[in-house]
Amino acid sequence: MTDAAETRHGPGRILILVYGVFALAATARAGVQIATQFDQAPLAYVLSAVAAVIYCAATFALAKATKVSRRVATIAILVELIGVITIGALSYAVPEQFPDATVWSHFGQGYGFVPLVLPVLGLLWLRRTR
Repeated sequence: MTDAAETRHGPGRILILVYGVFALAATARAGVQIATQFDQAPLAYVLSAVAAVIYCAATFALAKATKVSRRVATIAILVELIGVITIGALSYAVPEQFPDATVWSHFGQGYGFVPLVLPVLGLLWLRRTR
């Protein structure tokens, strides 16, 4: 498979759907948390907003399926993987900074650990369709 558009066919459609759901969920959650509780955990809520932006970027890049968007998707998904591992570890190491759950806290435990598995699947799919 050498066509960049292959990322949006077959299992790629499911991947894009899951990324879209996470983009929507993370954006909504971060928006509500920032609007109503920002003073309680500003770091955690800003990181939720960052996660939302990354999920949106990955969703659009996977769906667009051009050579440039593949690079964007790869970078977004790598940042996502680093983020979920880093924030997951920090949420255990410094729990006072994460008094409320975020998408990536505790490695995505509140989302069934999908945030930890999703970037691995995304990178594997990008590799398979390159």
